[in-house]
Amino acid sequence: MCIVTMAWAAHPRWHLVLAGNRDEHHVRPSAALAQWDDRPGIIAGRDLQSGGTWAGVSDTGHMAVVTNQRGYGLAHPDRASRGALVTDMLTGEGLYAAPTLATLDDFNPFSLIAVDRHRARLLTNRPHPDAIDLPPGIISLSNGPFDTPWPKTQQLNAMLADWLATGQDDPALLFTALRTETLPDDIAPDAEPSPIFIRDAIYGTRCSTIVTIDYAGQGMIAERRYDAGGQQTGETWIEFAWPL
Repeated sequence: MCIVTMAWAAHPRWHLVLAGNRDEHHVRPSAALAQWDDRPGIIAGRDLQSGGTWAGVSDTGHMAVVTNQRGYGLAHPDRASRGALVTDMLTGEGLYAAPTLATLDDFNPFSLIAVDRHRARLLTNRPHPDAIDLPPGIISLSNGPFDTPWPKTQQLNAMLADWLATGQDDPALLFTALRTETLPDDIAPDAEPSPIFIRDAIYGTRCSTIVTIDYAGQGMIAERRYDAGGQQTGETWIEFAWPL
């Protein structure tokens, strides 16, 4: 993913609400949101080049989402796939199912949020490997450091807060927020200028993802997909349940 907003334990109904966009080269092959046959329990889209995912849930009670971090030079192709880190953490199996701070250096620069029934954690390897328990509230990720707010993440956070405050029951309204192409009015001259939704023929928003999970463990993950012209090409909704 490239921009994510998440409400964690911040609402009387919702244990978790997440909304985010994946920006990627349009030529990179991907599979739509689905239940995986070869890694039972995972519900996610799939990067067909590296085999992992950028965001997903599992029916064992896990959610994970990853963003890359800019500003550290070109990615090294010999590093482990960040998508594999997400996949292993969702299943609880594999080399990176419970990564240590040392193993976080196996990857190109990233920030990752992992949520289960009891806690939300941030894992990152820049500027140094770290694991942080996150307090309840609205939390965002972008391609910058975790504690550096970008105008578009603040803009998306405000949209999620509005959705929660109005008591809306329709998660599809969050897709409208993720489709925003206008910049905030008060953006600073030296701030990151990109909008929430990036329309570009080479590298742009490929899909939007929404996750909602209530305190009874009833969950839903939805994905809208877009082509190089920014037009919607498909949509998938899958319900699931977390064990309590």
